Amino acid sequence: MVRPTRVTNDIRRLRFAHGEMTQAELAEQVGVTRQTIIAIEQGRYSPSLEMAFQIARVFSVPLDDVFQYPATTKEQSR
Repeated sequence: MVRPTRVTNDIRRLRFAHGEMTQAELAEQVGVTRQTIIAIEQGRYSPSLEMAFQIARVFSVPLDDVFQYPATTKEQSR
């Protein structure tokens, strides 16, 4: 069984903020399949660093406006 990723994202919100862009339109701009975008949005797949930058570039936002990685309890206590 595949374990979901802890990386979260705001791709769905960004797509709608950018003229209600479809998953297929985003996929075409990034060079992947619509199924890949669906899996990333649903947190079932973490994109490569290169793909993450490509997605952020489509929306003209910094990478951390698209993807977030929650701090662990250990990191928060520092």
